[in-house]
Order: sequence, then structure tokens, then C-alpha cells
Amino acid sequence: MNIYEKEKITDYPHLNLIRARYKDTAGTDKSWLYASRQNSARPDAVVIVPFHQQENKLVIIKEFRVPLGGFQYEFPAGLVDPGESIAQAGRRELYEETGLTVVNVIKQSPAVFSSSGLTDESISLLYVACDGTANTEHNEASELIEVKMLSQGQAADCIRQDDALFDVKTWIVLDRFASTGQVV
Repeated sequence: MNIYEKEKITDYPHLNLIRARYKDTAGTDKSWLYASRQNSARPDAVVIVPFHQQENKLVIIKEFRVPLGGFQYEFPAGLVDPGESIAQAGRRELYEETGLTVVNVIKQSPAVFSSSGLTDESISLLYVACDGTANTEHNEASELIEVKMLSQGQAADCIRQDDALFDVKTWIVLDRFASTGQVV
């Protein structure tokens, strides 16, 4: 494959459309349209996998997502601000979306891609231990979030819901937690 041109179609602060022109393995000219967040070599966003120490439960959120026209189960997440580390962004986003505070970082993934056919967005998974009382008083007007704390059995019940929508990362972690009781 030979990408010979990239054209930025939109000009927004956090997400843009890019048209890449390339030659495939047969030498045929092709184009690919994708969403891009790429501003640097670091992950664009952080996804926080929080385990509440006092409650001994995994924390997820149920958030309204416009493209889905409904609610999806997912983990707290957000963009990494300029000059901010992944851990700093994780602490900030967890507090803003759930009211909970990070006690310690357990594990951090490298930059990973979840839908590379549609976007070049990269994220880092940040597994944390957290504490506090869940609330949504720091949510932005564009966020409609319900915080959920799930035991191992509740996680199993959650993933068995026929009509529930899940972020792929959340479903994988919930399935592991439901099966083993382990988050990491």
C-alpha cells in the first residue's frame, strides 16, 4: 500500500475528517475517508477502568451517545489535554464523570486503537483503584451519565442484557470480571 496524499476535509478542534488517497497492492488508485484526532504521537484519549476499593466493585458508566441514539455502558473516558500525562487525564476525567478519586494507578496500556477502519484515534487504558462517593455534579451539559458500581455477579447480569449497548472495551473487561472476579 502506498498512501500518497492526505486531505483534511474539516477543521474542528477535537475531530476531523481526512481523505487518504493511496494505491492498493494491484496499483489501483483508491481513497479512504476516516475520522482523525491525531495531534501527536501520544494517545489522544484515556479510558479509565476504575475499581472501587471500599465497595469492592468495578465502576462503569451508562452514558447517552448521540450516534447510537441511546445509552451505552462504558468506562469513564476523555481526551488528554496538552501537557497532561495519561495518569493526570485519568484522574481528572474520573472525577469529572463520576465524582470518584484515584487512589493509585494499577496499570497503564500503551496507545491502542479500537476502530482503525474508521479512525486513527488512539487511547490508553488506565486501570485504577478509586474511592469516594459517586456523583455526576461535575458533568458537562453535553454529558448524561449514570454511575454504576458492579459486583462480579452484577457484571455477569449486565453483560447478559439482550437490549444493552456496550463499548467494546467495557464488554471485554466486564466479561473477564464476571468470569474471574479479576479486573487486571
